[in-house]
Amino acid sequence: MEIFTAVCQSIYEALLYLTNWPLATILLTGGIYFSLRTGFIQRKLPDAIRVTLEKPDKQGSVSSFGALMVSTASRVGSGNIIGVSTAICIGGPGAVFWMWLCAVIGGASAFVESTLAQIYKRKNPDGSSYGGPSYYIESVLKNKFLAVIFALALIFTYGVGYNMLASYNLQSAFSGFSFYSCGCCWYFGIATALLFIVCIMGGGKMIIRSTEFLVPLMGVIYIAFALAAMVINHAGIPGMLVNIFQSAFDFKAICGGFSGSVIMLGMKRGLYSNEAGIGSAPNAAAAAAVSHPVKQGFVQMLSVFIDTLLICSATAFMCLSSPAPVNAADAGAPYVQNAMISTFGTIGPIFIATAMVLFSFTTLLGNFYYVENCFAYLCGRKPAKKLLIPARLTGAFLIAIGAGIKMDIAWGIADISQCVLAFINIPVCIIIGSRAYTALNDYERQRKSGRNPVFNAAEAKLPETTDFWN
Repeated sequence: MEIFTAVCQSIYEALLYLTNWPLATILLTGGIYFSLRTGFIQRKLPDAIRVTLEKPDKQGSVSSFGALMVSTASRVGSGNIIGVSTAICIGGPGAVFWMWLCAVIGGASAFVESTLAQIYKRKNPDGSSYGGPSYYIESVLKNKFLAVIFALALIFTYGVGYNMLASYNLQSAFSGFSFYSCGCCWYFGIATALLFIVCIMGGGKMIIRSTEFLVPLMGVIYIAFALAAMVINHAGIPGMLVNIFQSAFDFKAICGGFSGSVIMLGMKRGLYSNEAGIGSAPNAAAAAAVSHPVKQGFVQMLSVFIDTLLICSATAFMCLSSPAPVNAADAGAPYVQNAMISTFGTIGPIFIATAMVLFSFTTLLGNFYYVENCFAYLCGRKPAKKLLIPARLTGAFLIAIGAGIKMDIAWGIADISQCVLAFINIPVCIIIGSRAYTALNDYERQRKSGRNPVFNAAEAKLPETTDFWN
């Protein structure tokens, strides 16, 4: 038994190694490749903002804004607070620069995967749509087995590992308060699970409506506090900026230990936080009702920028502009709490706890939207309520349990399964990406002629039959 345990531990550690440089490398390589193939699609940020505000033609359909909020809900989580703090404390302020760079590069991956999801989305009887990587893998590559493996990996990653982790982070936000005791985690877990059930029992559209309200609210409040902190600590801003850029190119920081490399930590925060290229956000992108697939590609690229360039940067600026010292021993919540206390006094920890609750809860909703979409794919059709209800109750149970268990193994298992997603999705998008580039050329041609772009698969010479665009 001891030998078996040792073998399992060795296999686990070997697989966990893939969550570092190999995974970061494939995501970064994919982002650079897609940036070049699309002519640096990131320059289309004004278009992304414009199409986000478009309303769907059919009343009751999912808007571009609604799809943006679901994907942003999943991307933005407690990692935008705790993860950024850890990267700064261990890798130094320069990790912020690499975080920015990787977010910009990753935007191209988000564009390609979400445009493909829109092209090959499927139609519900009521005219609404659904889709994701499993659908474009099956439609173009004709590989049902690979599509099923991707769907299972996504369900496991988001429904088990990441939702349990989000539940743990939510309750841990209160661990520094005097009322918190060792048994409190279970009360928080049960309360979160019950609220989760209320939000998801209405189905995908209920999830979208919930995130449409919560995500903008939490984002605006959090950025407002960050701006207030910068105003209070304005004297420290010049030094903060100097530290970020100097540390980013500091030889010791770059060539330091494997886990403490400033580039490594910046890449992990920039690429892992925004999930660009992982294949999760296309599940939300496919639900949007738009006149052209490229519009939703733009929207999901914007979601990457919101996650990293706004929310993660807000945390970084709020902390680095404060008088709080940067120490590796304070990595995670302690550094953020110290920065907030030095700026706002006792109200600081209360604000961080509130922010983590909102971030974590919307992550739960966004993640489960992806889970239901992949569950529907495995069923071969939209699942009946008698199948969905047990799945939702199981999801709530895992959330309740996740609040009270240690999360080291859950992090590792989720990261390993996330590797499966990236190592399937990035190569697939490279192989079939010509469809997204064709759609982009069609969009730009129509825009130049002064038209509101409308996609037609025949005019674009798309080789496959689609549910919507023929």
